[in-house]
Amino acid sequence: MDHEAKPADPAAAWIDRIGAFAGLDAEARDQVSRRARVVHLPKDAHPFVPGAPCESYLIVLDGSVRVQIVAESGREIVLYRVAAGESCVLTTSCLLKQLCESAVTAVAIPAPLFHDLLGVSPAFRNAVLENYASRVTDLIMTFEELAFRRLDRRLAEALLARARDGAVAATHHDLAVEIGSAREVVSRALKALEQDGMVELGRGVIQIKAPEKLARLARSV
Repeated sequence: MDHEAKPADPAAAWIDRIGAFAGLDAEARDQVSRRARVVHLPKDAHPFVPGAPCESYLIVLDGSVRVQIVAESGREIVLYRVAAGESCVLTTSCLLKQLCESAVTAVAIPAPLFHDLLGVSPAFRNAVLENYASRVTDLIMTFEELAFRRLDRRLAEALLARARDGAVAATHHDLAVEIGSAREVVSRALKALEQDGMVELGRGVIQIKAPEKLARLARSV
């Protein structure tokens, strides 16, 4: 994990920003405040490298980390995002690719402390298990979307979610990764949306021309 680190605040004020950790007992809070480290990751950094040993449990304080899977063919699918106040025990397996979508500030709990707390702190163990269950739910929902929801509806939803002032600054590859498809398929779908008057395609920018119509498509079954 490539980052700049410094000791966590002795008062561990960040603990109170993590709702699931609010119930930590005094001993667990003391251990975390003394042994955890605050890390700062720049945009586009990789918190963990697939295949490398994972040495810490990361809790995001500010920013967003995108978690995705990459096939041997090079095709990428976004699985979910880890936002401020969240953590992800699945990423510590170092089997999934992670990318900081913005500058990220996080707390890294060393692996030995993580395992110790799992054994002795019910509050910490419950927080980790709740997070694990939440991420499994995210994965199920992602695979359900890929298996059962039409691509044009997923694409419409992704465009609306990314739109800023009526425009989406994204390449066809970016959108393909977002919705779990191939760039060529997304390009054809975008062309169809353009022909229907919903969008206007430009170089690296997609203008939303009929947001209401696009929203109806996204909501359709």
